[in-house]
Order: sequence, then structure tokens, then C-alpha cells
Amino acid sequence: MRTRAAILSQANTPLTVADIEVGEPKLGEVLVRMIASGVCQTDVGVIHGKLPLPLPAVLGHEGAGVVEAVGPGVGKLQVGDHVVVAAVTHCGHCRLCLTGKPFLCPDMTNGFLGGMMPDGTKRFRRGDQELSHFFWQSSFAQHVVVPERIAVKVPNDLPLEKLAPLACGVQTGSGAVLNTAKIRPGDTVAVIGCGGVGLSAVMAAHLARALRIIAVDFFDHRLKLARELGATDTISARGINAVEEIQKLTGGGVDYSFECIGKPETARQAVDCVRLGGTAVISGVLAPGAAIPIDGLGLLGRTIIGNVEGSSVPEEYIPKLVEFWRHGEFPFDKMTTRTYALNEINQAIADMEKGDVIKPVIRY
Repeated sequence: MRTRAAILSQANTPLTVADIEVGEPKLGEVLVRMIASGVCQTDVGVIHGKLPLPLPAVLGHEGAGVVEAVGPGVGKLQVGDHVVVAAVTHCGHCRLCLTGKPFLCPDMTNGFLGGMMPDGTKRFRRGDQELSHFFWQSSFAQHVVVPERIAVKVPNDLPLEKLAPLACGVQTGSGAVLNTAKIRPGDTVAVIGCGGVGLSAVMAAHLARALRIIAVDFFDHRLKLARELGATDTISARGINAVEEIQKLTGGGVDYSFECIGKPETARQAVDCVRLGGTAVISGVLAPGAAIPIDGLGLLGRTIIGNVEGSSVPEEYIPKLVEFWRHGEFPFDKMTTRTYALNEINQAIADMEKGDVIKPVIRY
């Protein structure tokens, strides 16, 4: 079938919106008409050549839409179901998947950056040229084919444009707190970077009744929103040693820190600002080969954890977040202050990079 999509043909160039062809769903797959897609910093990482994806490609991995067709072997979904397409690409049958850790499945990397669908083929074509997939979903297209196992059914009475960011950024940030770190009431927390992932971590820490939640960012409007979402303290990173400020506020460091930017220097800050016995959780996606400069002596008595997609099982975790949101306990939609049409996608990306918009959403 024919649909519209935003295509990245070459790194460091704007996306091009054009008509493409989409193949039919195969075994275990569904065709989804996208209603909305969040824009994530990981998309920007591919655009700038930081992450190696075979090009040309259709990006996007925070999709929400309606099932329009099902392939053979599909049993859990049917036409008309509303779904959030999770960014946890997994096989469903390896040891890690079967022990409740699909976020560590070896297929995660292949689904993320391999450019192929699980069976090793591509379903997008523009003329004679095949286009790569991203996270097995490529939600910057109006119609996509995805494996049934990553399409999470959500209630049909909820606005899908609100739920799209649950697919990756919100899941990653909140899951870092609730699933990866498993913080407890009374813990102290620092969140470095208050974009979509960081603010989701702030909300989750508030939900988990952390005693002190310290948010760090360059942008004043992000820090203001962080306070509205549960931060007890905010630190502007402009011209200030954030680590020293965190240590002053807490008398030696926090129990848990969450790095939500994806830079070696902020990962180092996350390690340095935790107390002895504390834990630094790295959620930002660093470029392949990037090294984090760690003080060997300072590492003694501290733990570093890499966070992948919030250590979540999407079919179990996304419905929980939806219910928290329904009851006003997790207002992640406050991060979305503007929606864009597909032909405005380059503006959406530019606004996010400038810091003007925290979580842009493309609405089809």
C-alpha cells in the first residue's frame, strides 16, 4: 500500500517527506495506521550520524496508532485495536525474553540499528530503493508494519497523541527509577538532564516518594517544569559545578543519580554526585566507542548501571503508566506543549534541539 513518510537519505541533512510503498504484514505482524509519534533524541542521534543506521531510512520509534490489518499467526490483536508500539525490540523466545528481560534481548541492537525487520527483510520502498526500518517500527510513517509482540494494546477511549511518548522516552526515564533502580520511599535522587527522559525520571521519583529530587539542566523553563512535576530542588548547569551543588544539598551525595543526556561528561557527573554506597544509572544513549572518564578511587563503594528502555516489559509496564496517568499521578502529557504535522517534522526536530520544545509529537 501507499503511504507518506519522512525519510533520512543522508546524515546531517533534513528529512524528506514523500510517498512510499509499505508491504503487507507477514507472520506474527500487524499493519498499524499511526495516529501520532513522539520525536526522541535517539532519532536526532541517527540524523547527526552519532548512531550507525543503514540509510536511507524511515526513523521514529514512539508510535501510537490503530491496527488496520493482521498477518497470519497473530492472536492477541485484531483490527481496530489501539496500540502503543514499544521500542523494546525483542525475539520473545530467548533465555532473556523468557526470564522477563526482553530489554536485554540480543535482538534489541538488531531491531534498533540493523535496518531490517525480524525476518531480515525490508517492507518500505521508494521507487526501486528499499528503505531501512528503525526499532522495527519507523513511526515517522503514516502506516507501518510491526511485530505483534511490540504493539501494546491500550484502551480505545484514550487520545493516542498523548500516549505516543510512552513507547520510548517516558518508558526509559520512568523505568530507570521504578524498574532499574527500584528506589524506595525516602531515597534521595539527582536527575541530570530534564528532557523527556529526565522529566519522566523526575515524575517517577515523585511517584515513588523520594525524599529529595534534584533536577539539573541548562534551560530555566525545563527546571520550572521539573518543579511542577515533583522536583524538590533545581540546579542550573550554566556556570555552576552541579556535582558540588548536589553534594552540598545532600551532605555528601544522593542515593541514586540518573544521567538522561547521553554524554561522557554528564555520565561522569552522575557517578561523582552519588554517595558511598550509591548508584548511578546511565540512561542517555552514548555514541558507540564513547568512553566515560571515571575516577578509579571515586568508584570504590559506588555502582554504575546501564539502563535500557527502562528495564521494562512493555506489555506489563505501559498499561501501568497509562493507569498512573489516568489517575493524575503521572502527568507525562505536560511535556508535550506542541504537536506538528508530518510536513513540519524538521521544524519539530529543530525546536527540540534548541530546547524550545521538550517532547514534540507528530500528529497524522
